[in-house]
Amino acid sequence: MGSREELIMQEFEFIESCLKKVINGDTISFEEAEKLISTQNVIKLADSANFITKKFNDENVDVESLINAKSGNCPEDCSFCAQSTFYETGITKYPLLPDETIVEKAMEAQLNGANSFCLVCAYREPSENDFKKICRIIQKLRQQVRIGINVSLGFMTQERAQRLKLLGVKRYNHNLEASQSFFSTICKTHDFSDRINTARIVKEAGLELCCGGIIGMGETATQRIELAFSISSLDPDEVPINILIPRKGTPKELEKASIRPLDIIRTIAAWRFIMPKTILKIAGGREVYFTDGGKLALQAGANGIITGGYLTTNGNEPNEDIQMIQEIGLDSKIH
Repeated sequence: MGSREELIMQEFEFIESCLKKVINGDTISFEEAEKLISTQNVIKLADSANFITKKFNDENVDVESLINAKSGNCPEDCSFCAQSTFYETGITKYPLLPDETIVEKAMEAQLNGANSFCLVCAYREPSENDFKKICRIIQKLRQQVRIGINVSLGFMTQERAQRLKLLGVKRYNHNLEASQSFFSTICKTHDFSDRINTARIVKEAGLELCCGGIIGMGETATQRIELAFSISSLDPDEVPINILIPRKGTPKELEKASIRPLDIIRTIAAWRFIMPKTILKIAGGREVYFTDGGKLALQAGANGIITGGYLTTNGNEPNEDIQMIQEIGLDSKIH
């Protein structure tokens, strides 16, 4: 047996040993996760991650739709973001949308097969006046749609998080974006600890936590593992994995894609070993990096998607995504 064949067999056995650990309820170490994300045996890694997903979850895909309810003029300097006031990106900017527009979009999402609807706003944190408007909108959404209502509003206080919980919000999104060791290279206006703090406030208020990040920004594979362990420590209910789409006018505009589709699959699969029970959602960039619309990702550990578009970029049509899910023998998860 040649050296390549020996390496493949060794990696197969190593992945199998990690799989047995996770299936038995144990956790893998940071070093083991580093080896997983670097493996050349991607097929075994993806198959094992898929097995973990089915073992601890089910064969349904969580389908979410979102609305960019307040666009642009964010005072943070996140170098990947087209909505920052620091950069001229040519996006359409607008204040908080009218109640009727948001309710209409939520009803449309429900009709298109989404099982949750996320109201996303570009804030550091909402003004008191805007927060009151958002609370009113949430009340209307709860009255008129049957799907889960999620929000993403920037930094939170305990009082506001508790208010959202009382209104019936199901899940709050607040991504860590990047690992602690990489974070200062993408943002100077707030710290990694600020994001950790809001995530903890959300959990303490009894809301479900949606907390993920962006890969492909120039970070190392080890830093992707570092990010996954930081996210996992927060006990999230949902983890979106976004892949950088360089946006015109941002510091990341000229950043060449530093991640290949196989590296994305390795990342998704390794994160599944680290977080076996969460909804692992392949999000922004899915349509750009995967020609199959995400089929491979959904067979390598992911069990959720965002459909119909993102904040400042387009996405697949919902009917296309539902068909894609059905083609691989899965169902969209309906609450």
